[in-house]
Amino acid sequence: MRRSRMVALTGAVALATSALGATTTATALTTAGTTTARTDYAVLAAEGTDARALATRLEQAGATVTSVNTAVGLVTVSSTQSGFAARARSLPGVSGAAVNGVVGRATTTAPAAPDPVEKEHAFDKSRANGSGAVPAPPPGGDPLDGLLWGMDMIDAPEAHAVETGRKVRVGILDTGVDGTHPDLAPNFDNALSRNFTTDIPAIDGPCEYADCVDPANVDDDGHGTHVAGTIAAALNGVGLSGVAPDADIVNIRGGQDSGYFFLSPVVNALTYAGDEGIDVVNMSFYVDPWLYNCQGGAPEDTPEQAAEQDLIITAMTRALRYASEKGVTLVGALGNNHEDMADPRTDTSSPDYPGGTEHPRTIDNATCFDLPVEGPDVVGVSALGPSERKADYSNYTTDLASGEIEVSAPGGWYRDGLGTSSYRTNGNLILSTAPLNVLLATGEVDKNGNVTKAGRTNGVLKSCSNGKFNENTATCGYYQWLQGTSMASPHAAGVAALVVAAHGSGTSAADFGLPSAQTRSILMATARDHACPDGGSQSYLDVGRTAEFTATCVGTTSFNGFYGDGIVNALRAVS
Repeated sequence: MRRSRMVALTGAVALATSALGATTTATALTTAGTTTARTDYAVLAAEGTDARALATRLEQAGATVTSVNTAVGLVTVSSTQSGFAARARSLPGVSGAAVNGVVGRATTTAPAAPDPVEKEHAFDKSRANGSGAVPAPPPGGDPLDGLLWGMDMIDAPEAHAVETGRKVRVGILDTGVDGTHPDLAPNFDNALSRNFTTDIPAIDGPCEYADCVDPANVDDDGHGTHVAGTIAAALNGVGLSGVAPDADIVNIRGGQDSGYFFLSPVVNALTYAGDEGIDVVNMSFYVDPWLYNCQGGAPEDTPEQAAEQDLIITAMTRALRYASEKGVTLVGALGNNHEDMADPRTDTSSPDYPGGTEHPRTIDNATCFDLPVEGPDVVGVSALGPSERKADYSNYTTDLASGEIEVSAPGGWYRDGLGTSSYRTNGNLILSTAPLNVLLATGEVDKNGNVTKAGRTNGVLKSCSNGKFNENTATCGYYQWLQGTSMASPHAAGVAALVVAAHGSGTSAADFGLPSAQTRSILMATARDHACPDGGSQSYLDVGRTAEFTATCVGTTSFNGFYGDGIVNALRAVS
């Protein structure tokens, strides 16, 4: 299936007028090539080169232009000619060209199934503790807020007495947002939301909509909807509330249904955020097909693979800087590889899309980057469990001058609380909004809207507008538990939204804001200090639970490699 159309774009991003299936007379770019299946490519203009003029040259050379991003200089095209990228790189004014492959994957870790001997501690229905009852919410809170230990850790309920995020726009750069969810609909901005992706049946399954382009209020994965709920679920008497429960939710979808993120949609989403005055953007994904993108490639990579990584680094750097200079505060997940980002291990997983060509890669920290979190101006967020210990999966750093980590936040940790009844229960994870269509597809909710046995086993919850948890005569929302730095990042993004609301200026949402550097500074300065573990290290069982590994924490109480400047704190940020 051809990737046929993109949604209408504004500002620095424009949709080319040519049809995707158009062909023209072959020129110098195509004469050396042979016909192959149609493939998408990203072509990056050199600094000072007009991207529209480059697009015209590419079109004249036989490529079909699908989008032009003048802010970054990124032109997306398709071609049936083999070797197109190499020949495109030889054109004047071209900085780089490569197959338009995956640029990110959602960073969520799924909890392992409980061991048989631990079933008495498994989460069942609404059981977050031994009583089997949902704890009472804080005064003025929503029905499920008593389950949100992460909100308590960052003092979000107390902050809501001061600020709730009005006039602030938060971009969810993810797999989409279910704008019909009763906890998200009150804050969902249909007018500004955009979908920059086209479904690809080979990885996303059958297309649900014409031209394989989902509406901008759809999420067929669930990851983006979960992120959106943590940031800005409405304080409306249903389900749960977010860190900034009155903030505007803008879906700037850059991720596929399958959780992959391609270069052009991500770049287009970032520049759109800058052009439309979005205040904060959450990025809970990491770079694929390369776990690390290396300048000139890793020693084991081919020249074509190296060229692809150079293109990704340059394009993402330009896009991140553009958004930041336009006032967007960028917040990113630190990653779930339980890795010292200052001393990366050999990468054996890349390139993992489309797969089959993975090979060991030597990673030089000076020239290799985990994007977007190691890109310019991005607030990197590590993940904590309920005990405030760094989660076993969360990345960290031993180089405090690297800029790899800024703050920490609740992300969930299934194995937190070893030796207690909370160990290996869903109550250790992060509860947030879930799309009904996804839960229907997984069999966790039936066609009548009831949570199934499988859903109850996984802890899926239902909350309805009449105050009951299982009532089909009222509007109901559904909620699921996840863990990952993907869940930590939106806690920090929500606090950043509160910072803008409390300290920004302007008379309306259109002109309201705060410079991104100032937002970042306040977010970090008001984080609650947390010292390294006693002895400077923390031991974990590995993901297979067969051996221990140790993470080393370096630094002081005020700044260290596990917590950065500390645990984000909503109340201090708005006070």
